[in-house]
Amino acid sequence: MSSETRTIGVLPLGRPTFDVPFAQEMLAGMRQDLEQTGNRMVGPSDLLMDAGATEAAIEDIKAENPDLVLILQVTFTDAAATCRIADAFDQPLAIWAVPEPRLGGRLRLNAFCGLNLASHALSLRNRPFSWRYAAPGSDGLETLFSTEAGVKPLRPEPLDADPGRGKGILDELRRKNIARIGVHPDGFDTCAYQPERLSALTGLNVTGFDLSELFDRARAAPAEDASSLRTEADGMISGLDQVDQQQLDRSFRLKLALDAIKAQGSFDAFAIRCWPETFTDYGGAVCGPAAMMGEARTPCACEADVYGAATQLILQAASDAPVFLTDLVDIAVEDNSAVVWHCGQAPLSMADPDAVAEATIHTNRKMPLLFEFPLKPGPVTFLRLSQAHGHHALVVARGEMLKRPKAFTGTSGVVRFERDAGEVLDRVMNSGLEHHMALAYGDHVKVLESFAAAAGLPVIHL
Repeated sequence: MSSETRTIGVLPLGRPTFDVPFAQEMLAGMRQDLEQTGNRMVGPSDLLMDAGATEAAIEDIKAENPDLVLILQVTFTDAAATCRIADAFDQPLAIWAVPEPRLGGRLRLNAFCGLNLASHALSLRNRPFSWRYAAPGSDGLETLFSTEAGVKPLRPEPLDADPGRGKGILDELRRKNIARIGVHPDGFDTCAYQPERLSALTGLNVTGFDLSELFDRARAAPAEDASSLRTEADGMISGLDQVDQQQLDRSFRLKLALDAIKAQGSFDAFAIRCWPETFTDYGGAVCGPAAMMGEARTPCACEADVYGAATQLILQAASDAPVFLTDLVDIAVEDNSAVVWHCGQAPLSMADPDAVAEATIHTNRKMPLLFEFPLKPGPVTFLRLSQAHGHHALVVARGEMLKRPKAFTGTSGVVRFERDAGEVLDRVMNSGLEHHMALAYGDHVKVLESFAAAAGLPVIHL
């Protein structure tokens, strides 16, 4: 691409379940920065909220024959629109996502997670792209226009580990069973999997259920059992009286349904399509029940992420402790820190003892039961059994959870990785890492390297 004036096709992606006025404010700042480059911008000035609007914008931009196509990741979106855009254009592709302040309230944009999903989906398609994660008005805009600034797939590092301990974990996995309830949402390539490929690697057995079976079992659960579970939860968290009681009852019934499925099938972990149907079709959140299951060493993965459930089982065996499947939602280079978060499903043993664990509602869907608290300080290990770039690898990282106020509603923690935040950010994008990582307290990297040696897996350290 020459240094002369370029034509840039701009596609601003957003979703109405996030803070649309704030997203529009960020979009205005992004467009202002782009206009100041002197390049010619073509494409819609408003957020593209659905597939129809995105398709129309693609056709309009095609007619302009742009030199570069730029996706503005203004809020979280799944990767479906990004993949459609990537397929529609042969021109260089770039993505710009914006951070948001850590104010303790809802995730208003969650744009980093959208960038994360896009990175993984594009890695599977061998589609190069340049990227930027920065607020409007920040330096470094030129990286979007540089073919030298794109992703550079990481090479696995040499592994010198004794497979002895890891072989025991691998043998244990071969006796484990995962219940997959529903299928992963469209656009979540991070949660797709091939049963035979996972079985050949780990020996794990996966059994599929329809979401309707979970809902039917929940509705049929005895009222006295739901009441007993409510009493049990009263001793764990505060604020149960402050949420909608019918929705709360339905949420507890989901826990009873999961218990029944677990007992009937001897399942060791779940991968659950948690949204939108648990809210739209059933009327209660599965997040709080997932937290309770995880505390009892039956980990649950959101969005029917079977590899996420497998990752949790591996880390749980390595750590002999509860695990938490979390999203990476922010990396702040200037603070040398990152934020891990999920709606409200971390095991209660991970709560900061100086904070009050509270009952809350889902920030977008407005239904209980979710747990809310900041994660406790201490050393942590992250893990992902990854399929990025079409190859299996074990992605591991060490970090230190900092004693900070909660960054966002739900369960979240501010972490300082072993590597500097800027390098971690680069490595997340270059690795094509899935958006879900498992977290456990303590340093378990050596044991995980032993597992990798036993399973014949390459290792990538974030």
